[in-house]
Amino acid sequence: MDEKIIIFDTTLRDGEQAPGASLNEKEKIEVALGLANLGVDIIEAGFPISSKGDFEAVRAIARAIKGPIICGLARAIKKDIQAASQAIKVSRRGRIHVFLATSKIHMKYKLKKAEDEILRLAVESVKYARRFCPDVEFSPEDATRSERSFLFKVVEEVINAGARTVNIPDTVGYALPQEYGDLIQAIKNNVPNIEKAIISVHCHNDLGLAVANSLAAVRNGARQVECTVNGIGERAGNASLEEIVMAIDTRKDIFSGLITGIKQNQIYKTSRMVSKLTGFVIAPNKAIVGANAFRHESGIHQDGVLKERSTYEIIKPADVGFHGTGLVLGKHSGRHAFLERLGSLGFHLDKEQLDKAFVRFKQLADRKKNIFDDDLSSIVEDEIRSVKPLWKLESFEVNSGSKVMPKAIVRLKKKDKIFQAESRGDGPVDACFKAIDKITATKGELLDYRLEAVTKGKDAIGEVNLRVKIKNRIISSRGSSTDIIEASLLAYLNAVNKHAI
Repeated sequence: MDEKIIIFDTTLRDGEQAPGASLNEKEKIEVALGLANLGVDIIEAGFPISSKGDFEAVRAIARAIKGPIICGLARAIKKDIQAASQAIKVSRRGRIHVFLATSKIHMKYKLKKAEDEILRLAVESVKYARRFCPDVEFSPEDATRSERSFLFKVVEEVINAGARTVNIPDTVGYALPQEYGDLIQAIKNNVPNIEKAIISVHCHNDLGLAVANSLAAVRNGARQVECTVNGIGERAGNASLEEIVMAIDTRKDIFSGLITGIKQNQIYKTSRMVSKLTGFVIAPNKAIVGANAFRHESGIHQDGVLKERSTYEIIKPADVGFHGTGLVLGKHSGRHAFLERLGSLGFHLDKEQLDKAFVRFKQLADRKKNIFDDDLSSIVEDEIRSVKPLWKLESFEVNSGSKVMPKAIVRLKKKDKIFQAESRGDGPVDACFKAIDKITATKGELLDYRLEAVTKGKDAIGEVNLRVKIKNRIISSRGSSTDIIEASLLAYLNAVNKHAI
């Protein structure tokens, strides 16, 4: 009988804490739908007490998602636990995840509390959470730098208090695989009631060892792994969901009898969606989902793969949903065909989003001879990401050349009124951004600008990803068009609109 490894996805909580990865409620729901379709067991939807927006997003996810357990994070504080309880109570299956640091450095400098007080707070918080929800998880934060005897005691007492899952976080990515595996084994050997709870692991990637540590923990008895799509998260990120899942599946000789419930052929699609919505580009050499993960340039490798794929490929590209982009629709295609194709790509649009996306599809079809899946994905992701705009792009004109100082005229619409400004800049994009600043009375500082072609051909859609600092807020935004100046304008205007709401 195979034993299941529980996949606890924290893309929407720990992943979203990565600087610049902020998602709005619509985007979070779309990611949650993708995670449910991927087959994750638990979705940590957010940290409800952190903001009203996070609370509402967790509640919306709890209401919309069927299948996975919906989890809310809480400190060992009553108001946090109350907020998490209120946010997840509409879910068919909810969990409250309580955390409290147990390492000497955290207790001394952050919490300023002694061991006996930490132990009391841990037990009280679990008991309090159990009043609202039968499924409670407890995390002794910075477990890998905690005194083992104290860690064992805390784990034992929170299990007695009602915790069904105990998570052992490598909060700062400090551990090495052998050391971390030994810690999990030591917990099994030294906590007398450990069989009453599932051991979970949550590893950060500060030393590049998050996946290796997670797998070492699984080999030593952990049965829940906390991870994120593409490994996104604070600092250097978290353990990568797709790498953990495929390692367990590929190395059956090591992980004999262990399975996950992940639909592996949905991995690539989910990875791409998270990348687009967060604005975090996937490195070409990223394992499993990078653009180069299944490309072979060496003549020796090419020859070997042509003769027998397993010579240089341990995973079949199709197994993770990595397929070539195909021609799907054209300018004569109707709404029904459009909707059917979006469904097959895994998108879930309401009527208003569908109407807007269909208009954009028709406009694009008039400009592009061939429409590919990636074209459709780019259109739909724009609609998912978009905020209700205060300002809309009406038109623009650019004059630029090798011996001409670039000049832009931009017209924006606000409540049916047209505003126009003219500006010069170091280039046509800079001139456009300065014209937008004039109209909107916004001063944005461009921190990052990335342009990539997301589809095939000379008429490919160009996608611009920006990180803009407006006042003290850093905003990620994107825009796409076959015209890269227009894509840049749309991305910048999206940032301005995000700041306005």
